[in-house]
Amino acid sequence: MSSQSAAKIVALTLSLFLPLMAQAQDVNLLSRDGTISISGTFLSFDGEFYRVDTDLGVLTVDGTGVQCEGPGCPVLDGNYAQIRLSGDPTGAAGLVPALITAFALRNGYVVEEEPGVDGQTALLLLDAESKLVVGEFLIAPTSSGEGFADLVSENTDVVVSLRKVSPMERSLAQEAGVGDLSDPLRARVIGLDALVPVVSRSNLLEGLSLTDLSNIYTGSVTNWSEVGGADAPVSRHVMRDDLREGSEFRRMILAKGASATDELIVHDSYTALSAAVEHDPYAIGLGRMSAGGSVKPLGLTGACGFEAQAIAPDIKTEDYPLTRPVFLYTPARRLPKLAREFLEFAVSPAAQVVVARTAFVDQGVDHLSFRDQGRRFANAITHAGDEISLDDLQDVTAALQGAKRLTLGFRFEGGAIGLDAQSRSNVHLLAELIEAGVYDGKELMFAGFSDGEGAAPVNRALSERRANAVLLAVRRALGEAFEPDRLRLSVQGYGEVMPLACDDVAWGRSLNRRVEIWLREL
Repeated sequence: MSSQSAAKIVALTLSLFLPLMAQAQDVNLLSRDGTISISGTFLSFDGEFYRVDTDLGVLTVDGTGVQCEGPGCPVLDGNYAQIRLSGDPTGAAGLVPALITAFALRNGYVVEEEPGVDGQTALLLLDAESKLVVGEFLIAPTSSGEGFADLVSENTDVVVSLRKVSPMERSLAQEAGVGDLSDPLRARVIGLDALVPVVSRSNLLEGLSLTDLSNIYTGSVTNWSEVGGADAPVSRHVMRDDLREGSEFRRMILAKGASATDELIVHDSYTALSAAVEHDPYAIGLGRMSAGGSVKPLGLTGACGFEAQAIAPDIKTEDYPLTRPVFLYTPARRLPKLAREFLEFAVSPAAQVVVARTAFVDQGVDHLSFRDQGRRFANAITHAGDEISLDDLQDVTAALQGAKRLTLGFRFEGGAIGLDAQSRSNVHLLAELIEAGVYDGKELMFAGFSDGEGAAPVNRALSERRANAVLLAVRRALGEAFEPDRLRLSVQGYGEVMPLACDDVAWGRSLNRRVEIWLREL
């Protein structure tokens, strides 16, 4: 944990037990008819709601129903909403401003950028006619960990994170009354990124298996010659945020129960990591696809013919195993109306056009033809298990021939029925497209696939069950907007017929357990 994060958490802990300081301003909110009075310490007013710390806890009160009395009352003339965002610098600086600008233009606002304090950026939204400020977005490019610390200490309203909240951060947030950040309602996916192993361009290696990558970072591999490279010691670089509990680095790259070697060079920014790797021919780092730079990304390889590059289609479908969603985490308290409207826009199909123009991968839906899947089918035939017959392979080929695969993929957490964060976001995106009539007169087939653990008939049934679960989730998201006569929704389970990776490692089994959406003309 960085010293800044620790300081913020200490400050929060003190605030839970020490009395409020003298500068706290008291207010009294009196109902219009004078029958109800709420007294306490003024926290904020967003132009719509007051937040007051009372003897009963923090209360949010509709400003239209009360009059504010006391020294802490805000000046209402010229009052506007202020929304604070803090978190990963590539997301906070490279993606969020583009989304805010698009949101503003879409709603008829003018955007003015001003430098803020401590490296922050202030985006002011002005009414196009009156030129009055209607809102301000304050963006602090810190880190995912700093963003969560800011949320816990009430120094931000929204966290920009390139990883899921850690168990410790979740616990601290609950203790502080921020809410359960593991609740899907608290996290929104606004774009996609990927972890990518990177080396100097003078390194001749083109790819690594995830097993080799794991062995490098656990210290089992110490020389490049052990993984097909030059006879030279490996220098390992990593981002500090990737070492946190629950990170994709720990979950996907380190073997289960293994620890990273102590011989790591840890960086607080990707810029520093990239520069160090670029100038060291024997260095390796874990980079982000969105960050670019002059380093060389390595492909991922596997013994089962598995080969993956961090390209947009594979990141959208999660066929690339180190895909990382970009999250916006919000507290359980009510945010200003302007913030709520922005958050709704940020996950809409309209926002995906904006994301596509940045270094991140959008969640817009592309169509992959049957012909594009040739390598997957060849791999399925080559590595078919003993329980997979020629008839099984012919069945899946006949069912999918002539159809197109959507880049909306669905995968599951812990091998169960529960969808992961990117998949939950895809549920709502697919529901919106169905409601908009994009697939009217067509068939959407929910095709389930499994890993090869267990008996083939059991896996086929399980894959069908998961496909049904995804279909039901989409139906629930549609609600009353679903009109079954407009399109056909079907389900099919194919079990272990088309593996994407080897089943002998956990990440490979996770990659194989999936539901794909195939589009066919009726």
